Amino acid sequence: TGGSFLYHLENNQVVVGLIVDLSYGNAFLSPFDEFQRYKHHPVIKQYLEGGKRVAYGARAICKGGLNSLPKMVFPGGALIGCDLGTLNFAKIKGSHTAMKSGMLAAEAVADALLADGQGGDLLNGYVDGFKASWLYDELFRSRNFGPALHKFGPLVGGGINWLDQNIFGGKIPFTLHDTKPDYACLKPAAESKRIDYPKPDGKLSFDKLSSVFLSNTNHEEEQPCHLKLTDASIPLSVNLPKWDEPAQRYCPAGVYEVVTQESGEKKFQINAQNCVHCKTCDIKDPSQNITWVAPEGTGGPNYPNM
Repeated sequence: TGGSFLYHLENNQVVVGLIVDLSYGNAFLSPFDEFQRYKHHPVIKQYLEGGKRVAYGARAICKGGLNSLPKMVFPGGALIGCDLGTLNFAKIKGSHTAMKSGMLAAEAVADALLADGQGGDLLNGYVDGFKASWLYDELFRSRNFGPALHKFGPLVGGGINWLDQNIFGGKIPFTLHDTKPDYACLKPAAESKRIDYPKPDGKLSFDKLSSVFLSNTNHEEEQPCHLKLTDASIPLSVNLPKWDEPAQRYCPAGVYEVVTQESGEKKFQINAQNCVHCKTCDIKDPSQNITWVAPEGTGGPNYPNM
C-alpha cells in the first residue's frame, strides 16, 4: 500500500511524489526507482514533459496515526505535528493536523506560564486539549485505515475501510492494530522476485546521485558518521547473503553501497555525506543494525522550494 500526490504551484511548477509503504516484502524493491518509473505513467507524464527538474527530497512519513502516537509530553517539552505522528493516512494529509497540534501545545504553554508554571512542568493540558479537540476525533475515525490494508490487502481491507468510513463514519466498534514492524516484513532475497528497473532517460526519470545533488544536502567532512552500526560485520555477513543487502535499494540517497575492492573482497561503504535525513534505514534495516543519530549542527538537506 502507499499513495502518490501531484500539486500545481505558482510559476508553472509541479510537485510530484510517491509514497511507498515500508512494510513491503520484496527485498529487491527500490522506492527511488519506483518513483522514477511512476513519473512515466501517462497521467503523470503529461504534466512533466518539457519541464525541468529543480528539486528532490525524501523522508519517512509517520503514518500510524492514533494507534502509533507516542507519549506526547515530557518534562519541559512536547511532541507536535509530524514528530508526534498526526498524519491522517486515510487522506494522506497532515498539514492541518500538524498546525492544530501546535496550536494546542501553544495554548497549554500559555496556560502553564499564566499559572506561574516552571520550565520542567509536564504540559498535561496539551494532552487533555488534544483528546477534546476535532484533531483527536479525526485521527480516531481514520485509525483503522492503514491496519485494514496491511492485514487484509487492498480488496478485503478496502472493503472494511469502505464500511467503516461510509456506514459507521469511522466509528466501527473495533480497532485494528499493526503488530508486525516494517523491517520484519522483508522477505529473503531467495523468496523475492528481482525487479528490472528501466534506465533513467534524463528527462522524466533520473539517477540517484544527480537527484541527491538537487537536495543541497551537506555535512562537514571532519565529523563522526551519524549512521551508527551496532555490528559492522552484519551488512556483509548477514544482510548480503540473506537479503542481498537491501540498504543499497531502500535508501533514496545512495548512502549505502556494497563495493568490490581490488582484492576481490566486498566492503560495505557508508556515504554519510549523501544523507537526506529520511531515516528509512533506521526503520527498514531487517537486522535493525543501523541507528540514525542527529549529525553536527546545520548538516543535512537544504530544500529550496519544498
